[in-house]
Amino acid sequence: MRVLLRAVAFLAQQAHHKSPLFSGAVCPDLVKMAHFLTEERGRPNSPDYRIYLKTSDGRYVSPFHDIPLYASDEQENGVPTKKQKTQDNEILFNMVVEVPRWTNAKMEIATKEPLNPIKQDVKKGKLRYVANVFPHKGYIWNYGALPQTWEDPNHTDKDTNCCGDNDPIDVCDLGTKVCSAGQVIQVKVLGVLALIDEGETDWKIIAINTDDPDASTLNSIKDVRVKRPGQLDATVEWFRKYKTPDGKPENQFAFNGQFKDKDFAVEVIKSAHNYWKALVQKQTKCGEISCQNSSVCESPFRCSDTEADEVVRAAPELGAALHIPAEGRWTNGTSCLRDPRRGTQVHQASAWCST
Repeated sequence: MRVLLRAVAFLAQQAHHKSPLFSGAVCPDLVKMAHFLTEERGRPNSPDYRIYLKTSDGRYVSPFHDIPLYASDEQENGVPTKKQKTQDNEILFNMVVEVPRWTNAKMEIATKEPLNPIKQDVKKGKLRYVANVFPHKGYIWNYGALPQTWEDPNHTDKDTNCCGDNDPIDVCDLGTKVCSAGQVIQVKVLGVLALIDEGETDWKIIAINTDDPDASTLNSIKDVRVKRPGQLDATVEWFRKYKTPDGKPENQFAFNGQFKDKDFAVEVIKSAHNYWKALVQKQTKCGEISCQNSSVCESPFRCSDTEADEVVRAAPELGAALHIPAEGRWTNGTSCLRDPRRGTQVHQASAWCST
């Protein structure tokens, strides 16, 4: 799959002028790259399945560390423009899609593995799938992460009074297009929801794909409430209940479950970007996180192309997809009923749990 990532050459100019937005991270050789590809390894629907990202000339990169946070203008006649891309004077961000809309497999950037491929989460030896929490089917948005951000578990947020969850910041793309795992899209930030997940701050950025027909008219959380009635309420309800079919309590939220505006959201992103910079520059404890990267200037974790190639070659070759069991369980929170239809029809139970 070929994924267009509009050129990011503006970063070099921002660095030259010491712009506060400049990440100070991506070196010019990667900045020149305009396209990213995905390479699958292992067997789909198995614990060894991985999606690696690479440039158009075959150079492997980390979706966590190497893809720039900030987006840029398109190329003109094959030459990257130097003006930072905006939409109605708003800064745009790159988003790495982990989970396509309407799907159930809990795919995520593998933060603890070299080059951080996308993989399906495993818990207690089993692949994880989210339940179809009534009346929804799987994830109700394209779900992913902002590259070059990190929610620092060593930092207690002054607003939530909880530490970070040790992951990149999550993003919910409200666009109507169904994206693919590993796809890099450009999004406009609209606001943020502060989920408290098992005592940790887990920010959920609300954004929209700039290619969406509604992108020009959605500029704030208020706009979403007016033009997409019910979508924000459904988002809160989804995050509140998506773990309950597994016997866990409902999730809680800071700010009484209210969305904060886009200015607040951008400040959250900038803060997480600064924590990430400290992480890849080895200025803070990284724990089990792999900071291996192909392009972060002056990072002690930067690897050679040969070393990156060796990481991918060590993974199993792409094989045939494994069969996904056809049964699951409907649950109303107190009892389960086996049903082979896998949620193809809605009935009165509150959730459908994929297995």
